[in-house]
Amino acid sequence: MKVISGLYKGRNIEGFDLDGTRPTMERVKESLFAIIQNNLQDSIVLDLFSGSGNLGIEALSQGAKYAYLVDSNPKATKTIKRNLENINIKSAEVINMDYIKALNYLKEKNIKLDIIFLDPPYKTAFIEKSIELITNNNLLNKDGLIICESDSLDRIVYNENYKIIKDKKYGDKWVVILKQI
Repeated sequence: MKVISGLYKGRNIEGFDLDGTRPTMERVKESLFAIIQNNLQDSIVLDLFSGSGNLGIEALSQGAKYAYLVDSNPKATKTIKRNLENINIKSAEVINMDYIKALNYLKEKNIKLDIIFLDPPYKTAFIEKSIELITNNNLLNKDGLIICESDSLDRIVYNENYKIIKDKKYGDKWVVILKQI
């Protein structure tokens, strides 16, 4: 896996061997970042089910100011830290917590986010629960985006505070970009 564009273009990202993770395919990542490129500059990003840190690192490479990289798997967070060190990224915080605790932690720190990546384990209701907490904790800035990735469009459940600005199927996965109304 490599950073596809920006400041760290071509740098390697470890992480294919992590149990329970599916790194976002290069073509999906390239298409996704082309869609959100105008929202990246100086943004605060959350990569909630981070795995290797792939999406958060790409966002930082393409102009994000800071990233919170969250995973509940200690092996994943060690990999994320190693990736950040190898690329020499200082503008990120790695958080080893489950998503519920992490979203509450960000609320306690009064963090406001511009872009949130939600790529949880498939066949879960984690997207719906995450969006509910993001809304209740008022974590997303006014023009913020939530990018959801799932194996089924039916699992991308959100409330009336959001609208779909883009959805696309890539092989066996869906990517849906939500904007707060």
